[in-house]
Amino acid sequence: MPKTSARLLALLSLLQTRRDWSGTVLADRLDVSLRTVRRDVDRLRELGYPIAAVKGPDGGYRLGAGTELPPLLFDDEQAVALTVALQVAATTPGNGLAEPAERALNAIRRIMPSRLRHRVDALRVTAVEPPVTRPATPVDGDVLLTVSAAVHAREILRFDYGGYGGEATDEPPRRVEPHHVVTWNGRWYLVAWDLGRDGWRTFRVDRITPRTPGGPRFAPRVLPGGDVATFVTGTFRGSGDGLGDWPCQGTVILDLPAATVALYTRDGLVEEIGPHRCRLTLGSWSWTGLAAAVARYDADIEVIGPGELTEAFEHLSRRFARTAAGHGITPPPS
Repeated sequence: MPKTSARLLALLSLLQTRRDWSGTVLADRLDVSLRTVRRDVDRLRELGYPIAAVKGPDGGYRLGAGTELPPLLFDDEQAVALTVALQVAATTPGNGLAEPAERALNAIRRIMPSRLRHRVDALRVTAVEPPVTRPATPVDGDVLLTVSAAVHAREILRFDYGGYGGEATDEPPRRVEPHHVVTWNGRWYLVAWDLGRDGWRTFRVDRITPRTPGGPRFAPRVLPGGDVATFVTGTFRGSGDGLGDWPCQGTVILDLPAATVALYTRDGLVEEIGPHRCRLTLGSWSWTGLAAAVARYDADIEVIGPGELTEAFEHLSRRFARTAAGHGITPPPS
């Protein structure tokens, strides 16, 4: 049987990998008795980890969310990936997260084992923004979280809406039914039904100052066009930076947070659909080029449509398979 400290770390690592664990499976994985598992769970609770008991034939456990952030356990690959993501956030101008990302990066580096610290110190990432028609607009992280929470909870949001330069206005607070938070050409937007103006509106998140309390829950309305990509594309069409300028347009779901994808997306629409998933709509001059542009995000991809984009991925997969096999360019038929 491993020592108590090592066993607690192993138990914590298992609890972080999936939602529910039965006590029997945990005991088998750790090669201990059910009684030892129960005792170790109690020890982790004393350390501040919110572990809930799950009902069932064998009983079970779930690592939940608490009021404070307890210590987390990362494997080597997760720790390196986290520091790379924080370096990108810390060096991206105008994202509103540079200072807290730098502090988080320094805190993680201090507690890293030397074998990882040397790898991380050898890596220096600087995000270089591509030329765009307008500079990125910084957004307060707390405001973004508040707006996103109202979207997910389907609760009416109240806020003051500033002028184009962020200055205060004499307008009364807005009351809206928030539906989607998206990014478009370097800016965060809230898509919502404006209760005071009885219509759909898009609001720049950098101009929003939330008010509390909010409002009651609401039944979501159907967006014009049926989905947020169609609605936002139509809203910005003609502005010179819209998806309507591209002959080939497609939508995918990426297993990446919307905030991460937004760091690298200027000419598309990013919609948050979960803590670690987002919907991305992009355009290109060709379907193959569009598939290649999506593939650069280095994440699992689910194609929503159209069928031409799926065919383009199939075409690229065959091409890449030939390259990986060392066959290179296929000569034209003689």
